Order: sequence, then structure tokens, then C-alpha cells
Amino acid sequence: MKHILPALRLTLVSVFFFCVVYTLLIWVIAQAAPNKGGGETVTVNGKVVGFALEGQNFTKDNYFWSRPSKAGNGYDATSGSGSNKGPSNPDYLADVQAHIDSFLVHNPTVKKEDVPSDLVTYSASGLDPDISPAAAYVQVARIAKARNIREDKLNGLVETHIDKPLMGLFGTEKVNVLQLNIALDNLK
Repeated sequence: MKHILPALRLTLVSVFFFCVVYTLLIWVIAQAAPNKGGGETVTVNGKVVGFALEGQNFTKDNYFWSRPSKAGNGYDATSGSGSNKGPSNPDYLADVQAHIDSFLVHNPTVKKEDVPSDLVTYSASGLDPDISPAAAYVQVARIAKARNIREDKLNGLVETHIDKPLMGLFGTEKVNVLQLNIALDNLK
């Protein structure tokens, strides 16, 4: 009894703290976030078309493609995760090769060595909404042909959608694919 009662009290206090207090604290903090922690939705003409911080599955030749997703069915946030396979894993290498092959079929003017890694590898979460500027620029020829738009016009569109690193120091340049594709649809 000497050890059981303190252990039981500690268990009850821990359960109360982590199940009630901690959960309530996270909920209160979320209320200060945009959209009260429900995610930042992107709307076009009053219709929600996606989330700003979650990747979308674009596969048509007339759109910029996102990073591949290992998350369930496309970009399902309920099952988001990376591949958890190392760079020498045969299954992972087969996935990457399949992504490269598919990309090259749809982008015949691109050489294999010019395919940016973020277009053929999974992100850590499997839900990354961003690609590198190089990954956007390498897709311009395909989209220009599919939409009958001049490449220089598309290059300018990509340039205006590059997010710079925070204060010029933290992070890397990136392009939000959903925002870029929305602007692409609005291009005259």
C-alpha cells in the first residue's frame, strides 16, 4: 500500500493534466490562430478550393505539380507521413524512379539530371504545399504547351509567387503550388 497509493495518485494527476489541462491549453492557443486552429482555407469566388498549408494533388499537364505524397489517398491529412525509408532502401528507390519516369513522360524537354529532387521525393509530412522555384520553372514548358501560353509569361508568374526566406535568413525560397495554380487559372 505504501507504494501503490502514491503511484495511483500520480497516475490520476497525470491523466487529468494530459487529458484535460493540456488539451484545454492547446485549444485556447488554437483560438488565437487564424481560423481558430481549423486551418487556413483558400477560397476562389467564395468556394473553398484547398488549404494554404496542405498540398494538393495536381496531375494534369496544364497545372504545376506538387511534391509526391505518401499520405494515404493523395494528400489525405488524416494519414500524413513521410515514407520513413532511407535513401538506400530498394522500395524507396523504386518509388523515386517511378516518379522520375512519370515526370519525364509528361515533360519530354527535361533531362533526367535536371529534374529537381522535390518533384520526385516525399516530404517529411507527405503534405508539403510548396515546391522549390527550380521545380516550378522546370514545369513551365509543359504548361505553356498545354495552355498555349508563352513561356516568358509563365516564368514571370512563377517569379511573382516565390516566397523569400524569413527576414532573408531563415529557410529557403519556395512556391505554394495551390496559390500558383489559382493564379495560373486567372492568367489572361
